[in-house]
Amino acid sequence: MNVVLGQVVLSKAGRDAGKIFVVTGLSEGSYVLISDGSTRRLENPKKKKLRHLIATNNVIEAIAQKISSGERCTNAEIRKALVEYNVPVDSKV
Repeated sequence: MNVVLGQVVLSKAGRDAGKIFVVTGLSEGSYVLISDGSTRRLENPKKKKLRHLIATNNVIEAIAQKISSGERCTNAEIRKALVEYNVPVDSKV
């Protein structure tokens, strides 16, 4: 599974199962860094294995551009961008 910065992902394992996140960093191997702006802030992103995520086809371009260019992206921007994706999801994905 290939993911890019700013891509919206759904966690399918762990205590955050069923929550929506955005990819804020790419790590070595099969790991990515994810944030949601509230429980997982940009200052302390979650390092998660790709196999524990479901990638969506949605990429938040504004966040992807800010992160890749080195501009400051805020937690409020991430929360605001994820509002439309936060629909109730069964936690047993």
